[in-house]
Amino acid sequence: MNERDQVLKAAADLVSAFARNDREAYFGAFSADASFVFYTVEQPLLSRDAYQALWDTWRAEDGFEVLSCASSNAFVSLQGDVAIFIHDVATELRMQGEQHFSQERETIVFRKEQQGLWLACHEHLSAMPEGLPSP
Repeated sequence: MNERDQVLKAAADLVSAFARNDREAYFGAFSADASFVFYTVEQPLLSRDAYQALWDTWRAEDGFEVLSCASSNAFVSLQGDVAIFIHDVATELRMQGEQHFSQERETIVFRKEQQGLWLACHEHLSAMPEGLPSP
């Protein structure tokens, strides 16, 4: 499997784990020093542990649950031992008993680890620009 396909598989595995609420597999797809920028959160999250703590708070206090997540329009740019993965993501989730649907654009930066695994080291989520048709 070439490196581009390895990154696409790593990204697909990450999205799949998120879609099925598999906390262990989802956070296992990120390096410990990963950072996260979400337009829905006031501050950047500067470690995997910080995001896990927020995730756990959402689940405990808001009943956070992912119902579905679909990736489309994937693009990979290989930059040596770093890969930039960009995609559109359609997510349905439940918070405080209400279902929410979002169309977003996401960049995930993967880094090739010594074991040859591609782990996500940065995630940036943006709202889809207004006025664009949904896929």
